Amino acid sequence: MQEKVFEITANQEIAKDVWEIRLTGDTSGMEKPGQFVNISLPGFFLRRPISVCCVEGQELTLIYKTVGKGTACLSTLRTGKLDVLTGLGNGYNLERAGDAPLLIGGGVGVPPLYELARQLKKRGLPVQVILGFNSISDVFYEEQFRALGCDVTVTTADGSYGVKGFVTDALAGKQYSYYYTCGPMPMLKAVRKQCAGDGEFSLEERMGCGFGACMGCSCKTTEGNKRVCREGPVFRKEEILWEN
Repeated sequence: MQEKVFEITANQEIAKDVWEIRLTGDTSGMEKPGQFVNISLPGFFLRRPISVCCVEGQELTLIYKTVGKGTACLSTLRTGKLDVLTGLGNGYNLERAGDAPLLIGGGVGVPPLYELARQLKKRGLPVQVILGFNSISDVFYEEQFRALGCDVTVTTADGSYGVKGFVTDALAGKQYSYYYTCGPMPMLKAVRKQCAGDGEFSLEERMGCGFGACMGCSCKTTEGNKRVCREGPVFRKEEILWEN
């Protein structure tokens, strides 16, 4: 974990209540896709944890949804500096990908999969991606994944775009060696039930400190309670003690 100052270079809405912010600064602490940062905002005691979408040179791209006063405040910033804790969390393991990885993301669980896809494509691997949203107004980053050369399927719960239904409705016929997923817990549970073989799950959890000092974001695993912010957010499927 490193505390650094980043400069805001862009901050724009890219889907309904979903924003993309670009920052420049020292990105050396970001080692694996699936890690996150913790941003300090003026007037707020707790930092806001946001998953990393892309790291290119000194540029850091984050995608977040405005769900409360903190993220609403962040969406108003167009210039200036931000105090950011970087290099947080345990990311995805690329060594387990095999020869045909499948990436499954739902809503704001999509962003960390973009950096994962970038790194897998750099290894010359064919990457299949399933992106799930509620409606066409919520869809984002489909074209960015396609631009990487990924095979992309988009689902919407209301059928307004792509395949009607959930990410699991797009699994039929998919052949894959390993899968990586990130999204809300109901989606993760459904993926776990329907996906054969091994995979890695990135858990979305409300955090207190964001770097392991408290147990506010713990989850049950085969090795006892683990902190989503420290030992996670990425866990192997067999580690998690799934309820229901």
